[in-house]
Amino acid sequence: MCGICGELRRETSATPDAVTRMSERLTRRGPDGTGVYAQKNVAFGHRRLKIIDLSDKAAQPMVDPELGLALVFNGAIYNYPELRRELQEKGYRFFSTGDTEVILKAYHAWGENFVDRLAGMFAFCIWERDTGRAIMGRDRLGIKPLYYSELPDGALRFASTLPALVAAGGIDTTIDPVALHCYMTFHAVVPAPFTILKGVRKLPPATVMTIEPDGSRRQRTYWEPNFNQRPDEHDRPFGEWRDSVLDALRLAVKRRMIADVPVGVLLSGGLDSSLVVGLLAEQGQRDLKTFSIGFESVGEEKGDEFEYSDIIAKHYSTDHHKIFIDSSRALPAIREVISAMSEPMVSHDAMGFYLLSQEVARHVKVVQSGQGADEVFAGYHWYPPLMNSTDAASDYARVFFDRDFAEYGQAVDDRFVTKDHARAFLAEHFARPGADRPINKALRIDTSIMLVDDPVKRVDNMTMAWGLEARVPFLDHELVELAGRVPAEFKVKEGGKYVLKEAARQVIPAGVIDRPKGYFPVPALKYLKGPYLEMVRDVLESKQARERQLFKPDYVQMLLREPERHITPLRGSKLWQMASLELWLQLQGL
Repeated sequence: MCGICGELRRETSATPDAVTRMSERLTRRGPDGTGVYAQKNVAFGHRRLKIIDLSDKAAQPMVDPELGLALVFNGAIYNYPELRRELQEKGYRFFSTGDTEVILKAYHAWGENFVDRLAGMFAFCIWERDTGRAIMGRDRLGIKPLYYSELPDGALRFASTLPALVAAGGIDTTIDPVALHCYMTFHAVVPAPFTILKGVRKLPPATVMTIEPDGSRRQRTYWEPNFNQRPDEHDRPFGEWRDSVLDALRLAVKRRMIADVPVGVLLSGGLDSSLVVGLLAEQGQRDLKTFSIGFESVGEEKGDEFEYSDIIAKHYSTDHHKIFIDSSRALPAIREVISAMSEPMVSHDAMGFYLLSQEVARHVKVVQSGQGADEVFAGYHWYPPLMNSTDAASDYARVFFDRDFAEYGQAVDDRFVTKDHARAFLAEHFARPGADRPINKALRIDTSIMLVDDPVKRVDNMTMAWGLEARVPFLDHELVELAGRVPAEFKVKEGGKYVLKEAARQVIPAGVIDRPKGYFPVPALKYLKGPYLEMVRDVLESKQARERQLFKPDYVQMLLREPERHITPLRGSKLWQMASLELWLQLQGL
């Protein structure tokens, strides 16, 4: 797990200075080492977090003079030992023992199709010395980020975060109107390739992009799960689906234990992270370190779930750490949290993950997390109404969108109100083949789009802000493929995640399974009062905000008068959503 960056030029030499500036902005992602490589028209930068092969032989940028390849890579390849053995049988010789070199050899052996063989999370750029060609790629579920920007002279820069590209200079930092509309509609999600800035794009998940020496580019999507059942599965009984899910999850959790350092678990007290702990214990893990966080309650909104995480910690005798955050600590941390975001995000639990990661990083470098289970196994409240929908796009928009197009027009300056980009994107995605039923269309867009640029990005950004690697077994691509084919009836039943709950009964205590559904709450950012409300007011009424003119003053004042009345269908604060964006822009110096 690391931070990567680089510059690719057509005819002139690359500029290490720009790469160095980007690398400096990535320091917190990789505090254990740094490296820069410059050759001809390419320059690579790397910040290292030592997880697999702790020796300097695995340092990056990694160059293989014999093969004529250079690489920067961020992530973890869980099946690298098997791939290494296969490559050794083909005659390849290795100088290190980690997963980075396996990527180099695999690319040389199998070409760009080598990504089909990888099980893991990754973002990379490989450069061919002899041809000048480069290839960039991102993992199937977009767990690892990869941003890029084309400069006016045709050069291409890339980095693990958007702020790193901004630090290098020379990009268009004006607001992208399509991205702004998506941000204000999709709970801050901006689907790839867009970002909130016109001059920065992000590589979509499951995509490889080849850049030729003349600057021409081509992209290929190498993976897309099918959400329709196979013909031989229509009569498959529930028990077989349940057992297959459990077997696939066992493998996913086992894969993510591969490391040369200890691996802990972020234990929220919910079904998902509790099941990860149970499966690790089942596989013989002892003295497992687990971590939970709680906040002060606001009114009837409870701020912690310690009673449930305590059940699991006691049942499996984990080395458990409970972190309680009072308001005096949360308020000053808001600017730190926003600064740590690669893109502006609105979900309240970014604060939770940030402060939790700060504590966890004192004990371990790697954790497993339960993120993704709700999207993959239909755990959210908006899925059951779509079971019998006759207008999937409209029904999804009604339960998921933060605001409709009419309200969007009331909220933002008229120069950003062009067309209903959000509904157009939704309609196009729902029309794609591979998901026939309305419920499966919703599950597919949530798994491949909304999950990637909200919870997955949030966990990556907040953990990596403290040099902590988070692994997400529920996003194992083989598990996602299987879950996509499980009949929707077996997922949405009894409040959602039914097949997962029934699988979990074979592993963990029922008291954690049958509890009311919880979240990772930070109530003070949902119901803005007192100093939190004043901070938001200061941001939205600041000189920078007035000059930027993103939002219409009348709409802002309406929200400021009664912030608790203006909550989105996903139970988020509309006021906090706007303040988060404006504050992020200010903290990036934009």
